[in-house]
Amino acid sequence: MGELGPLLASGRDSDIFEYGAGLVLRRSRGNRSMTSEARIMDFVREQGFPVPAIHEISSDGTELIMERIVGPSMLTVLGQRPWAISSQAALLAGLHQGLHRIPAPDWVRDAPGGTGNQLLHLDLHPNNIMIGATGPVVIDWSNAARGDGDTDVALTWVLLASAGVPAGRATSALLGLARSSLVRMFLKDFDLDRVKVQLPAVVEWKLTDPNMDSDERAAMRKLLVRAE
Repeated sequence: MGELGPLLASGRDSDIFEYGAGLVLRRSRGNRSMTSEARIMDFVREQGFPVPAIHEISSDGTELIMERIVGPSMLTVLGQRPWAISSQAALLAGLHQGLHRIPAPDWVRDAPGGTGNQLLHLDLHPNNIMIGATGPVVIDWSNAARGDGDTDVALTWVLLASAGVPAGRATSALLGLARSSLVRMFLKDFDLDRVKVQLPAVVEWKLTDPNMDSDERAAMRKLLVRAE
């Protein structure tokens, strides 16, 4: 068994620590159980979709030991190479399309808005995509659900257009014209009219997320008005 190492990253509700060779330990800060999330990750990995391998989960579900993905996030790539927006937008769209080809098991919870049997991530944005040695790997499956793939696309649209991004070099890559270009290039691979139908329910659901700040909520409302 590995030993707890230094803090590698912090998300909105969990921390990631080094945990021996090739592993990390993800720890919930609010004692949230990740048992369902681990089950979904195992299922998705069995379908050939790129997710970290799960090694162990604590009895209470609050600590998850999994494969360490060495490489930058897509957000970091965009910050360092903003000229790669087109290829990264295509990669993001392709991950959506690949995921939505997987039928969701009956035990997965229903997504907000829309109906369907596709597996959805519901937080699939550049900071949850790691570019590892063998290609992209999708992390943070806490919101995964069963529903209409257009709901997933609509939520990514909302997050790309409205969510804050970490401070530093990556910030400039997703602000202003660059952010707008990323959104436009991502959405061109989908039926925009169908995606727009899902926007109201997606925004209503995301506005209840305590992790979103007031600026992000205001930006979501503005996006909804512009998209009408």
